[in-house]
Amino acid sequence: MARFIIWVGCAMSVRLIAAALLCLFFAGCTSVAYYAQAVQGQMRLMVGARPIPEVVNDTATDPGLRQQLERTIAIREFASSELALPDNGSYRSYADLGRPYVVWNVFAAPEFSLEPQQWCMVFIGCVNYRGYYDKNDAELYAGELRQAGADTHVSGVPAYSTLGYFNDPVLNTFLRFGEQEVARIIFHELAHQLVYAEGDSAFNESFATAVENEGMRRWLNQSAPQERLRDFARQLERKAQFQRLLADSRDKLRALYASALEPDAKRRAKAGVIAAMRQSYADLKSSWGGYAGYDQWFSQPINNATLGSVSLYAQWVPAFQAMLEQEGGSLPRFYLRVAGLAHLTKAERSAELAKFSPSLTGSAEPSPDSLALK
Repeated sequence: MARFIIWVGCAMSVRLIAAALLCLFFAGCTSVAYYAQAVQGQMRLMVGARPIPEVVNDTATDPGLRQQLERTIAIREFASSELALPDNGSYRSYADLGRPYVVWNVFAAPEFSLEPQQWCMVFIGCVNYRGYYDKNDAELYAGELRQAGADTHVSGVPAYSTLGYFNDPVLNTFLRFGEQEVARIIFHELAHQLVYAEGDSAFNESFATAVENEGMRRWLNQSAPQERLRDFARQLERKAQFQRLLADSRDKLRALYASALEPDAKRRAKAGVIAAMRQSYADLKSSWGGYAGYDQWFSQPINNATLGSVSLYAQWVPAFQAMLEQEGGSLPRFYLRVAGLAHLTKAERSAELAKFSPSLTGSAEPSPDSLALK
């Protein structure tokens, strides 16, 4: 969902606006332009939103869009009534931004490290991405980072959360992907409104992904033919295999970067690991019967930043799933337990989550089929 601070998974709030205003008054602030574009982009989004019932009842509304929005109303009601997600004004309005993504996130990492770069902002804390409402601005900033020697990656984001500070609208940027993707995003982004730990992107995104997965199972079980539920189960299995593939490659890269090889030798070996990963994907795709949902991801340049851009979304998902099982599937009890973790330090949270499996590391990935959307 954000990727300012933004995501698919991402955060921006009233505090960001306050930060921008402070920058305008204090000459020492070096990020005036960045904060200003974030505030301007958010304001334009809000001004362009219309209540969904108004759009549905407008005789000028395209019938296809009307049908999509009617299904979105049902998804939104399900999120609060059945998943105990916030019952507020979010996802009860609609905005067509006239572009394919709401923002573009910039990710960066050192040439010989998988540790993602962080950006820390006034009042908000630190995140592992930097978002722009204009793709050219994102590309320009990524270019500056590359010139400084960093690996970079720019990713289009179909949705982000303002953590409940604003009423987030349904956007054309994710409505275009169909009902299942709309449900996935709404469940994911509403989860961010429940629990958010500043400075811990992996915790926040993993929690929202766990809620998204559970929400999708329950939504499909209630509203879809059993075949669609089986398709979703196959998607999750492909996701697990994709996660293992990237985790193995990251392990190889970590060992390489820790070695005493000279930089040129490391670069050659790094390219070899990435080439081997692509070949392994080709083998995996064959075992899937040719399913091509990850082709777009593997067709792009892959580097440490590319790997990092997908590592945030599921690092702790197995731990959260185990926690939900311990709570007997009760989402309200699960949310309270996760909220307790959010009050700990990042190190304390990681230690608690790691207890659920000694194999849990920082190398899991986001929803597989959603990668094809980016």
